[in-house]
Amino acid sequence: MTTAKLATPTDLKSNDIKDVATGLNRVLADSYALYLKTKNFHWHVSGPHFRDYHLMFDEQAAAILGTTDAIAERVRKTGNTTLRSIGDIARHQTIEDNDAEFVAAADMLKILRDDNLALVETLRGLKDVADDAKDHATSALVDEWIDAAEERAWFLFETAQKG
Repeated sequence: MTTAKLATPTDLKSNDIKDVATGLNRVLADSYALYLKTKNFHWHVSGPHFRDYHLMFDEQAAAILGTTDAIAERVRKTGNTTLRSIGDIARHQTIEDNDAEFVAAADMLKILRDDNLALVETLRGLKDVADDAKDHATSALVDEWIDAAEERAWFLFETAQKG
């Protein structure tokens, strides 16, 4: 087994960019946790709005999964390493898993809304760290991810309204 180290060139300061990579890895872990929770609810939703919720959860899960490669590649572009396994995700995630046997559809909407808003909060913190490190590329990407998570939270909120 070789002990060679990855050495991606970057002009960003290594101490500052390590903080950015740590934040990106947290966002990556939370994205995978939120993806799986959203797919779980997609698979297990039931009730009078089954089709609508089933389709929305699937669309949202695909959008979340669609960000993961860009997050991981940004970590690598800065000369750092990213998550390697399900265990690594579990060690870094802050969004809690949901292993309940049954979750009511209305609760699914609230849980996913709250998780997306928690992801927004994490992303805002990452943006501050990236800005402090003068990592403009990460900062710009984070803006897009914030907008997408806010949109998911908005859709989940509006879907839960009665009237």
